[in-house]
Amino acid sequence: MRLWTLHPKYLDVRGLVALWREALLAQAVLEGKTSGYKYHPQLIRFRDSPSPAESIAAYLQAVHTEATRRGYCFDKTKIAVARGQLAYEWEHLKGKLRVRAPSWLAGLKQDPYPEAHPLFHIVPGPVADWEVIKPGKEFCGDQPFILGKKLA
Repeated sequence: MRLWTLHPKYLDVRGLVALWREALLAQAVLEGKTSGYKYHPQLIRFRDSPSPAESIAAYLQAVHTEATRRGYCFDKTKIAVARGQLAYEWEHLKGKLRVRAPSWLAGLKQDPYPEAHPLFHIVPGPVADWEVIKPGKEFCGDQPFILGKKLA
């Protein structure tokens, strides 16, 4: 596995394709979806970041951007974030808006699962392990609950 620190613009087509595949493998490893490569040294910088999933997603996005610039069609839907994380962040934002901008909140469509940033492909799953959830808030699987009351 080689996750280049160099900008992907320097890679030839074989190197760029290999980087895409290896970064997708790294994403699977960091999400615990594979047992291989678990302790690979190339993963240290992602694992040590405050948000390993977001870090590898951002890395993949840069590779995707370079591939698109060259006219290649890499599947952006492979860059994944769990639905539980999206739901948690939506509830977190709404809590902030209730205090600082209630009129803005009133104008937002109240979907239980809002649209994600175009960088991310949402997949089933819980809140990310790195998220700090305040006491009194719980998430069960990918369904949000606050004080025992289901939100979605």
